[in-house]
Amino acid sequence: KVSKSEQGHTLFTIQASKAVQFKLGGRAELHNVKITLYGRDTSRYDQIYGDDFSYDPRSGDVTAKGEVRIDLEANPEGLLKPDQSKPSVMKNPIHLVTRDVVFNQKTGNAFTPAQVELQMPQVGGSARGLHYNANDNVLTLDSQLDLATVGSRTMKLNAERAAITKTPRQVVLESPRLTHGTQLVRARRATLYLREDNRVDHVTASDEVEADIAGESAIHARAEQAEFAMNKAQNGLAKAVLRGDVQVDAAGEHPRRLNAGRILIDFSGRNQVSKIRGEDNVKLAELAAPNGEASVPGNQNGQKAGASLSSNTQQAEMTAPAMDFFMADGKRLVRAETSAGGRITISPPAGQGPATRVTAGKFQAKFDDQNRLISMHGAPSAKVVSSAPGEPERTSTSETIDVAFRSTGGIDAIVQQGNLEYRDGERVARADRARYTPSDQILELTGSPRITDKGLLTTAKTFRMNRASGDALAEGNVKSSYSDVREQPNGALLASGSPIHVTARSMTAQRASAVVTYTGDARIWQDANVVEASSIQFDRDHRSVAAQSDGKPVSTVLVQVDKQGNVTPVSITSKRLTYTDDQHRAQFEGAVNARGRDITITADHLDAFMLPRGQATQNQSTKGQGQLERMVAEGNVVIQEPKRRATGDKLVYTVDDDKLVLSGGTPSIFDAERGKIRGDSLTFFRRDDRVLVEGRDTSPTVTQTRVAR
Repeated sequence: KVSKSEQGHTLFTIQASKAVQFKLGGRAELHNVKITLYGRDTSRYDQIYGDDFSYDPRSGDVTAKGEVRIDLEANPEGLLKPDQSKPSVMKNPIHLVTRDVVFNQKTGNAFTPAQVELQMPQVGGSARGLHYNANDNVLTLDSQLDLATVGSRTMKLNAERAAITKTPRQVVLESPRLTHGTQLVRARRATLYLREDNRVDHVTASDEVEADIAGESAIHARAEQAEFAMNKAQNGLAKAVLRGDVQVDAAGEHPRRLNAGRILIDFSGRNQVSKIRGEDNVKLAELAAPNGEASVPGNQNGQKAGASLSSNTQQAEMTAPAMDFFMADGKRLVRAETSAGGRITISPPAGQGPATRVTAGKFQAKFDDQNRLISMHGAPSAKVVSSAPGEPERTSTSETIDVAFRSTGGIDAIVQQGNLEYRDGERVARADRARYTPSDQILELTGSPRITDKGLLTTAKTFRMNRASGDALAEGNVKSSYSDVREQPNGALLASGSPIHVTARSMTAQRASAVVTYTGDARIWQDANVVEASSIQFDRDHRSVAAQSDGKPVSTVLVQVDKQGNVTPVSITSKRLTYTDDQHRAQFEGAVNARGRDITITADHLDAFMLPRGQATQNQSTKGQGQLERMVAEGNVVIQEPKRRATGDKLVYTVDDDKLVLSGGTPSIFDAERGKIRGDSLTFFRRDDRVLVEGRDTSPTVTQTRVAR
């Protein structure tokens, strides 16, 4: 028995059942040898034993001939018990089998270049060559480490090199690769932290940590560091943490990318993921796949890192300070939640409009049985913002927001509810509910919607607005009020400072134009001036009206005021009406019918000229109505009075002298008492009921007749 001590503690002992010493050189042959190493602090009880060794006293080398067994065991009670005491409990020593080990009696170090078989409580395998450093209590497996877990669910671990330290209990691996079925994890460095029974407590990995899961929906993950903690039953993982520029790419029909500063993974059962939490600027993006196939940066199939992704479809990206993902059966993603400050960014195909940002106090997402994102709920303080270069932001706010995703990828619709408010420059819309479809950028408002825009207030059952162009469509009981109206002394029909009102079944407005089109029983009025038609196009900047009939004729009522101040209403209908206020002229076209007191005029076309508001009579009886100055009718003109009827091609009526001049196409008049009279022109003097009939210049005839009514 040979031993070496230091400061009163035995460092190691060499025991043999038989020793044969040779005189030449003092060499000796040892049989049934056991070498026990206690460590400088007596915390170890490592043993090296074999059948045959040779001892060289000059070098201090004890060299094995053949197989050698090595047991590595900690002895935390070493300082409390007498020197060279065996541990009271042997806790799963690390067992190695090799050959041709050389142990140096002077240093306590050992090495062999031979194959090494390794057995631990959970794994077994082999390596090539080992070195044991007694000073540091470190056993190094030099190369070609190849391990496999014990049990039915085999995992394989390969590394270029491994160092087993005693204090602390660690196995440090260089360039490790862990494979389990279709799963692969690799890094430049990893450390296995062992418990007292030499079972793995947790594992850390660093420097280019990467993981791959092969399959139709392949997954590639990378991080600067990773940590894996085993569960109490030692049959799987309890937790995993990825740190530092973490990125997870999921390939397949709908590729996604998850980025975070840190990702925490909880496991249940046998390595089944139950929860994933991302922290530090988390970003989840749905990516477009070129030709229907995902491009995953840096995956194990050799695809290039940073490969470009298709931009032909809409893309959605969600960001938040933190996100939680909840799993079912370890494979299926069920739901996800964000912390405060979550945001969704929707990017349309390249060159097809601005991006849209969606924010809320917190988001909750749901996934289908194929791990596809199908819906997301956000509350409170929901907000949707989109903008284009050089244009103001378009925003909508509400209490809640719900996002529906298409099965083919991208967002189908966004629904906002509760105190909804939409702002686009000076346009402000309010409603109970809004539905936005990013594919066509249409925002639909329902639930008592109302819009204000530069002094215009419009209500309807529904509104549909294009967030990109700003165009709007209102439907159902449309009511508009133009309140920002100034008096126009040179105008007539819509010239007062009173609000202008419009009602219709629907309304269309273009953001870049002041022209608004109302259709379906449309009606526009200011004070007592009213125009009714199937459709009305109103230009508020020029106060012009273009009315069109579709079955129901265009109609309006004007007034004529005589010299005595008597007011007579004139009702006019036609197929079309065009009016511009600064010209104070209304143009009626198609089946024109003008009806006054005891007279009706029909024609193909009629121009009604009105007095400017500054010249018109303003009293209670006129009620601010457009006052006729004169009318010019053309084409198939017919004048109908109670006892006479006249026809011609052109009629000029002047209100000031209450006179009608009928000409063109041989005008004629039929009188119940006098019969029919023709001439080149007929002049009706309505004040004294005279009619002047004038003949041609070649054969002038003048006939006057007086007709009693």
